[in-house]
Amino acid sequence: MHELIVSRGPGQFATNVDPQQISELCAQPGTVLWLDLTDPGPAELALLREEFGFHPLSIEDASKPSQRPKVDSYSTYYFVVFYCISMDDATYALCTAPIYLFIGHNYLVTVHREPIAQIGETLRRWQAPDSPLQQDVAALIYALLDAIVDDYFPVMDTIADRADDLEDRIFENFDETALQEIFQLKKDLLQLRRVVAPERDVLNVMLRRDIPVFDQQDVLYLQDVYDHIIRVTDAIDTYRDLLASALDSYLSMQSNRLNQIVKALTIASIILMSVTLVAGIYGMNFEFMPELQWRYGYLWALGLMAAIALGLIAFFRRIRWL
Repeated sequence: MHELIVSRGPGQFATNVDPQQISELCAQPGTVLWLDLTDPGPAELALLREEFGFHPLSIEDASKPSQRPKVDSYSTYYFVVFYCISMDDATYALCTAPIYLFIGHNYLVTVHREPIAQIGETLRRWQAPDSPLQQDVAALIYALLDAIVDDYFPVMDTIADRADDLEDRIFENFDETALQEIFQLKKDLLQLRRVVAPERDVLNVMLRRDIPVFDQQDVLYLQDVYDHIIRVTDAIDTYRDLLASALDSYLSMQSNRLNQIVKALTIASIILMSVTLVAGIYGMNFEFMPELQWRYGYLWALGLMAAIALGLIAFFRRIRWL
């Protein structure tokens, strides 16, 4: 499925355009063209090669999923790989969807597998009667990238809420099932880091002004998107460190609990061994034993065992084991 929009000036948009006229439209001065391809097939990919003259390597990259975010420079255009990120509020499933951009002097081609809401949002802003966007490719690139990056922040807010909830479950409720969620959240943050960090490099290349599509004013807008990417990257690193600290604290608490249990068992063993010694001595079946015929020998043995136990408890309290 494809959508082709041609702008010949503010408020002058044409949507019923024959794709076979793309090469002619691109050659017309003052014309801006946006071609959006959703799940393109062989015919759409052939259109990119025939009408735009894109290099086979860039077309191959656009037809394969899981490409790393990057920007490639060709003779007449630039190929950019960017990612849309979303998270399900119910299941907390993280979704990363790549979008491929072919950026020319007066055209923009976007390729993606699934429908992307940011594209529809940018199209509405571009075609609005009072649109603040200029009728050039640079304005489209800024509006699209800004919409994509702005949607990163709700994802980071969800991650922040999850991190706070996991910390409460660990330190207040001591919920051991939170461990699995911590590892899953750390995995999600690692996946985000692998996407956002290269995107920072992509925008950094655009800010070098080596791309003739962007002038000085457009670079200022791209700087705003770059700052947002930096904020997201810093937030990812911060939450990864917080989760790592929470996990270390949880393991320390578990180790401390184990030490306390072992200490209690050790104290109990020492007390029982001591009183068992007395019981063992007075349980021997020798004929001539002190206190064997004594009327109060049984009470004496019980009292001696109680005294030993109380003495050991007092000793352990003195050395602060209890």
